[in-house]
Amino acid sequence: MGYNKEEIKQLIEAGKAVMGIEFGSTRIKAVLVDDKNTPIASGSHEWENHLDNGIWTYPLSEIHEGFQDCYKDLKKDVMSQYGVALKKVGAIGISAMMHGYVVFDKDNNLLVPFRTWRNTITEEASEKLTELFGYNIPQRWSIAHLYQAMLKKEPHVKDIAFQTTLAGYIHWMLTGKKVMGVGEASGMFPIDINTHDFDETMVSKFDKLVEADGYSWRFRDIFPKVLVAGEDAGTLTAEGAKFLDPTGELEAGVPVCPPEGDAGTGMVATNAVKVRTGNVSAGTSVFAMVVLEKNLSKVYPEIDLVTTPSGDLVGMVHCNNCTSDLNAWVGIFKDFLESYGMEVDMNKLFGTLYNKALEGDKNCGGLLSYNYFSGEGVTKLDEGRPLFVREQNAKLNLANFMRTHLYASLSTLKLGCDIMLKEEGVKVDSITGHGGLFKTKGVGQSILAAALNAPVSVMETAGEGGAWGMALLASYMINKANGESLEDYLSNKVFVGMNASTIAPDADDVKGFDEYLETYKAGLAIEKAAINSIK
Repeated sequence: MGYNKEEIKQLIEAGKAVMGIEFGSTRIKAVLVDDKNTPIASGSHEWENHLDNGIWTYPLSEIHEGFQDCYKDLKKDVMSQYGVALKKVGAIGISAMMHGYVVFDKDNNLLVPFRTWRNTITEEASEKLTELFGYNIPQRWSIAHLYQAMLKKEPHVKDIAFQTTLAGYIHWMLTGKKVMGVGEASGMFPIDINTHDFDETMVSKFDKLVEADGYSWRFRDIFPKVLVAGEDAGTLTAEGAKFLDPTGELEAGVPVCPPEGDAGTGMVATNAVKVRTGNVSAGTSVFAMVVLEKNLSKVYPEIDLVTTPSGDLVGMVHCNNCTSDLNAWVGIFKDFLESYGMEVDMNKLFGTLYNKALEGDKNCGGLLSYNYFSGEGVTKLDEGRPLFVREQNAKLNLANFMRTHLYASLSTLKLGCDIMLKEEGVKVDSITGHGGLFKTKGVGQSILAAALNAPVSVMETAGEGGAWGMALLASYMINKANGESLEDYLSNKVFVGMNASTIAPDADDVKGFDEYLETYKAGLAIEKAAINSIK
């Protein structure tokens, strides 16, 4: 049984609630949980990245303002529900979209605008480092951004004193500690899964590049210290408390867990940190993660090797584009309805259109869509142009139109996952979906099951997302029993008795998706032509 409102009020006043905050691509979200890890309040702030001089970025001012506004919204929710001011918490965890490039000089000045994961501007560095390390270094990774800046001889590189990610930056602002959770760190630079630290052999190889270019710093001088889930990552300072809550009400001294990336919080929020479990996070971007039993047989540019927050090896297929184009098309239908003077309930509109897709032809009836707002590493495209194409005799109707765009949101992911699941024979016992694509019950879930030809589960907590996953990591740090693993903590204290719905793949859907994908692969030439032709 859960707590009643009076009991939750007392728990909040006693400072026993735990907070997780995650910076997503389009929303910053905060979740407060009780001592049973049940969400009791939330707050959010909507935002968007900017394309500034060819670089996808978020200005520091918007990062700060969004962070504070999200927390302010959480405080408002706490007051509205429980009639109490949020002044202290039991622990805090910070998460954000992974990868990217955030660098500071010795005086803590940001040297260049934050370069997000969405940028596909590091191809040369990515290829050279992959060859040097014998380990896939995707363009999104922090080390690829750093080396690309070195290759271009950008003047700021000589002044770097600290390189981190967005989550690491916020954690630093709150605690003064330059540390990183191992899952987030694994998207910066390769991790040695035996030491749970940056791979020392590869560090030495990179330092030789730094030395050859004449820089005074070395890798360990500028990169954060790596920590695993449950370790002490510092406490909220007085300055950090004021940074988060400018009103001054939030008390300092709160333990803060290692900052993590959205991939790690997704694994935690879906209880997918054990070997042979997997999860798919589908929102602005989409990625699939499977905890591996062993290393892959060779290097695949389509597959990242990262880790769980505990440091176990994970195969990750990451695609920059998922629902942005789909959402834009739904927006067209909203405009159409509003032009008739109708009030539009967006949840109902999404649900209606998504369910209509289930009526479409299994192979989409000759329609084809590319949802590429930005480039895609899996299909080796540095830029994107959203496209909708159809054959002359295609069956153009609403059901096929919506099904096509749902397929498009997962097609690039399927290309990468086919390598891992089919070519490498990776075994996965369960796949859990979470994120915006799964909000309409059963639709995104059945499309994903067809794409991966595997059962897909969605938990009743799927809507809580990464902020809840981050709160769980903070809770684990302060509540774990002596020697209790993260896997055991989640299974025994969080997800025990949790309800989930599971959809098995339909054979006709699988066949239809496979047929669609053959057309999709052949049509990539159209996407390339669009990129070259439309500037």
